[in-house]
Amino acid sequence: MAVEPLPSPLTLEYALSLADAQHPDRSLADAALAQAEAARHLADSKDDLRVDLSAELRAIEPSEIAIYQTHNDSLARLKISKQLYDFGRTAHALEAADADLESRRWQLMEVRQQRRLDVMARYFNVLLADLENARDTEALSIDYIRFDRARTKNELGRVSDVEMLELESRYQQSRRKMALSGNRQRITRSQLAISLNRPLDLPADLETPSFDAADEVGDVDELVALALSGNPGMQKLRAELQAAQKQLQASESESNPVIRAQLEAAAYERELGGRNPLTAALVFEVPLYQGSRVDADTARQRARVQQKQAELAAYELALRQQVLDYWMELNQLRVAAEEIMVTGDFRDLYLDRSRTLYELDLSSDLGDSMTQIADIQFQQAKNRYQIQLALAHLKALTGGLLEQEKGAGKP
Repeated sequence: MAVEPLPSPLTLEYALSLADAQHPDRSLADAALAQAEAARHLADSKDDLRVDLSAELRAIEPSEIAIYQTHNDSLARLKISKQLYDFGRTAHALEAADADLESRRWQLMEVRQQRRLDVMARYFNVLLADLENARDTEALSIDYIRFDRARTKNELGRVSDVEMLELESRYQQSRRKMALSGNRQRITRSQLAISLNRPLDLPADLETPSFDAADEVGDVDELVALALSGNPGMQKLRAELQAAQKQLQASESESNPVIRAQLEAAAYERELGGRNPLTAALVFEVPLYQGSRVDADTARQRARVQQKQAELAAYELALRQQVLDYWMELNQLRVAAEEIMVTGDFRDLYLDRSRTLYELDLSSDLGDSMTQIADIQFQQAKNRYQIQLALAHLKALTGGLLEQEKGAGKP
């Protein structure tokens, strides 16, 4: 099926809408969920009604004292059996399958959130690469003009070779910086296209998103509490622990008796006194000896429970630290935003002053002022996008990113 090309300009809202589209990460999560669903159906079918039909074409040499001397001893048998009760073995296995299925659902949610974070970060990287290249292009233009003027004056003997070479060195450094930022424009676009699973469809133009004023995220202790109760990774590990515990109980139940109902109907070519055409039985099976198989499997499942308990404890510690890190980063970014805003106001006024002095032939730093304006625009955008990413990571850690995805960016 043909895939529609990316729109131009590409918006953040549209890019995020593709986060749930076909992608290897999403496909792996979907496959794991499908396997868990199949395993659940298998566990549920362990005590299903079973119907078997067997037929045997048999030829014998009858005994000399047998009443029937025919050589044909063929038979057909229909057997119906149903497990009635196994003292918890099937029930525990089914509960383990349910818990494993729940863990795969949380895993899918975790992948969906991570896909959105990845797309958002890649989108912002492209915008920043464009601003960085614009800044470097502005600086290159200024440095080239200065070098070119110095070269002309050097030919007239008005500028020394040292001064000219110094300006040429600055110009070459600016060329290198612009080449690097130009490469980053291509690299970030490739990374964005790959995150959208469109590796051959590199977006040319991106629209700058606008964001509503971000609300206060609250106290860090409140965020930690929300994360411990709603984080998909935490929920996934809890479900995996429950599945391991139930599977341990199922393994411990392997030595329990089994009660089964059986009904058998048979047709025989040779009619003998010991053969019955219809048999009904209630079977009670008690395992007497199973070697070390049950003990070994139980020990393995008990070790798995301990492993999941350790993984859950380690994840909780890491989750607490992650919430604190992003909360502190967000506060720091907001303080930096105020600093950048004041610096931007200063650069605007300084540019106006430089432009006035330039027109009066009293100053020649207009180019530097324009470069500094381009740089402050880059810093403002970088700070703004870092704030949005920090907010998105906090929402993901508390399990609320998918609920907020519609407000992630407005074109």
